[in-house]
Amino acid sequence: MKRSQINYTIDKAHAIAGTLRLCLPDFAFFTADIWRRQELGEWREVLELALGWDITDFGSGDFSHTGLTLLTLRNGKVGSGHYPKTYAEKMLQIQQDQQTPWHFHHHKMEDIVNRGGGDLCMQLAWATPEALYDNKRKVEVSVDGRARTFRPGETLVLKPGQGVCLPPRLYHRFWAEKSFVLGWEISMVNDDTNDNYFLEPGGRFPAIDEDVAAKWLLCSEYARLNQI
Repeated sequence: MKRSQINYTIDKAHAIAGTLRLCLPDFAFFTADIWRRQELGEWREVLELALGWDITDFGSGDFSHTGLTLLTLRNGKVGSGHYPKTYAEKMLQIQQDQQTPWHFHHHKMEDIVNRGGGDLCMQLAWATPEALYDNKRKVEVSVDGRARTFRPGETLVLKPGQGVCLPPRLYHRFWAEKSFVLGWEISMVNDDTNDNYFLEPGGRFPAIDEDVAAKWLLCSEYARLNQI
């Protein structure tokens, strides 16, 4: 992704949050310049747990079609005395017709919620022991406490206000229809470095073309703070 596109996407995410009167934590407003002026020790939890903005095209090179805008609001770290939280929370902004590709998590259970906008469409299928797509086993999930059963790859449509619980090793892909979707993720501790498995080759974090200066730092770039 181009740095200019990342800068624009986070600017746009702020504008959308403002339009929806959605209040975000202080660190969501820290530009690279503001980060440079902070006493970083005070923000150790944000830095070490990678809270903050996460813009990805999943290695597609086509963010408008395959990509996602996330803001990690809180997280923990398994086995850490410093960060004993057993849960995580993320804001998701999904543009119309923008998809997140097939993937599952080895350990994380998560609820994905449509907080408003268009329809959040999702396809589900179990992973086999070899991490392949199981096209035979039916999928049973809880949608707001209601037991639902789907054929592998059948589309679940979450209307605004609806959410689904996704257990570990359940492949899922999702996209927004009719309009932009404000999504929310409530989950067990999140580990994007080690707990994501994608059905097709790609990448969780984007390669960045530094065509302009970084206005915002992604949560995967905090090591740059000693360099800017």
